[in-house]
Amino acid sequence: MNLPSFKYHPDPVGTGSFEAADITCSCCGESREFVYAGSTYGKAELEGPICPWCISSGLAHEKFDVEFIDIAAIGDYDPSASVPAEIRDEIAFRTPGFIGWQQERWLVHCGDACAFLGLAGKDELLRYESQELLDSLRADVAMDDTQFRDYLEDLDKELGPTAYVFQCLHCRLYKGYSDDH
Repeated sequence: MNLPSFKYHPDPVGTGSFEAADITCSCCGESREFVYAGSTYGKAELEGPICPWCISSGLAHEKFDVEFIDIAAIGDYDPSASVPAEIRDEIAFRTPGFIGWQQERWLVHCGDACAFLGLAGKDELLRYESQELLDSLRADVAMDDTQFRDYLEDLDKELGPTAYVFQCLHCRLYKGYSDDH
């Protein structure tokens, strides 16, 4: 069975948000071959695994009252970077989140949410060949060029500090932020 597609998280297996596993979903009760491995935000901890299909349909949100990304984090906690409520709902309630070292954020651009492409260290960032991505990261950490060059050397996908890469669905601009554990 093919995984559902997610407009704002196009490769949730590649990003580690879904993992291959034989499970019985605690939401729909179906036997599934993938499990959600990201964070959830709700009043109570989830009891049991959630499948990608229950995230995509919104059933997991409805049944367990959970968000998969903090709805306030969409737009990087910046009220001036607003997106329509239906986009916020799609990301928070029907899009798999991801795990960061600190509180995750979801970037926006062109009046829409960006697509989350994954975690990155220095090597992964340089493969994008995007100065705009590096400029976005530098602005996020508010460092001068020398400080940022040193910081970039330390970025590591597995150990931290780690970068989180997004791309605008409209103008294709790369954006990112980073955090440390």
